[in-house]
Amino acid sequence: MKMVLMVVGGLLVVFGLADLIGSFAGFDLWGGIIGVQLPEMVWKYSAYGEMLIGYFIFKAGMGVSEEVEETSEAA
Repeated sequence: MKMVLMVVGGLLVVFGLADLIGSFAGFDLWGGIIGVQLPEMVWKYSAYGEMLIGYFIFKAGMGVSEEVEETSEAA
């Protein structure tokens, strides 16, 4: 579980960085590749939200101890 959270969080951070860099380059990642047209207000801050959520998921994965994982796997 620990590794899954860290990978998902890391991928969200990378996706957010790609979204942020793309927005400065004039490329709409959500509308261009994914096909979802976000409202202007949401589009402006979507990259920051993606990176923030990814960071918290990554940190949650780091906080999971090995003892908790072993106990949950044994059950």
